Amino acid sequence: MASRSLDAGVGAQALPADWRDFLALTKPRVLSLVVYTGLCGLLAAPGHIHPVLGFAAILCIALGAGAAAALNQWYEADLDAKMRRTAGRPLPAGRMERQSALHFGVGLGVFSVLLMGLATNVLAAIVLAVSILFYVLVYTVWLKRRTPQNIVIGGAAGAFPAVIGWAAVTGEINLLPALLFALVFLWTPPHSWALGLYIKSDYAAAGVPMMPVVAGQKATRLQVLLYTLPMVAAAIAPWPLGLTGAIHGVTSVILSAVFLALSARVAFSTQTDQALMKPERILFRYSILYLFLLFGALVADRVILA
Repeated sequence: MASRSLDAGVGAQALPADWRDFLALTKPRVLSLVVYTGLCGLLAAPGHIHPVLGFAAILCIALGAGAAAALNQWYEADLDAKMRRTAGRPLPAGRMERQSALHFGVGLGVFSVLLMGLATNVLAAIVLAVSILFYVLVYTVWLKRRTPQNIVIGGAAGAFPAVIGWAAVTGEINLLPALLFALVFLWTPPHSWALGLYIKSDYAAAGVPMMPVVAGQKATRLQVLLYTLPMVAAAIAPWPLGLTGAIHGVTSVILSAVFLALSARVAFSTQTDQALMKPERILFRYSILYLFLLFGALVADRVILA
C-alpha cells in the first residue's frame, strides 16, 4: 500500500498497523518449519492424543514461536533497520509502534503456554515456555550482539518443537526426542552460516558478530563441515539404536550423505564474491529440504511400520 511508508524508520511516528503487520511479526516462513517439526514430533510419538487436542498442541507451538519472533523483532528493531534483508519489517519500516509489538509478543506467548498446559500436560507447557524464553532472553538479548557463537548456542531454541510435540502426547521426554533435539541443534550452524556467507555484508553493516564477519569465510566454511559431522551422526543414530525403522534409517543415510557432500563443497570452496557463492546457496536451500524430508520419513516410519 503506497500510503504505508517504508521510509519512516525506527523511532519515527509509526503508522497504524494492520493484521498483515502482526502476521509479519511472527516470521511466517520460519514458522512453517517450526510447526512442521513439532507436528512430526507429535505424530511420531507412541500413544494417542485426541485430534482436537493434537491440533491445539500444534497451534500452541505456532503461537509460541510467533511470540518469540515478535519479541525478537521488538528487541532488534534497530538492527533490522540496518540490513536490507530485514529493513522492510513492520518496526524498522515504521508501520508499527514498538510497544504494540511488545504487547503482542508477550500476550501471544503467555496464551500459548497456558493453552498448552490446559490442552495437553504440564511438561509440554514448561518446555514451550522454556523455548520462548530461551529464544528471547538467551539468543536475542544475551548472545546475538555479543558472540559469533550466537547461532551455535541459540540453535537450541529451534530444536524444541519436536520435543514439545512428543511431550504433548506422552507426557515425557526420552532418547528419541532428545536425538531429534540434537539433530536440529547441530543442523542450525551449517544452515545459518551457509546463509551468512552470502549475506555477510548485511550482518557487518548491522554490527552483528556472525561467524563470517568475525572469523572470515575460510574459517566459517570449515565450521560448516565440522558441525555437519555430528549432525549426521545424530540424524542416523535412531536407526541402529532401534528407535526407528528402515524407512527413516535409509532416508537419513541418503539425505545425510548428500548434506555432507554439499558441506564439503562449501568447506573447500575458494569463492570470495558473495554474488557467486553457489555452493553456499545450494547448501542453505538443501538444508531446509533435508529437515523436511528427514522428519517426514520419521512420521512415515511410525505410521507404516507401527
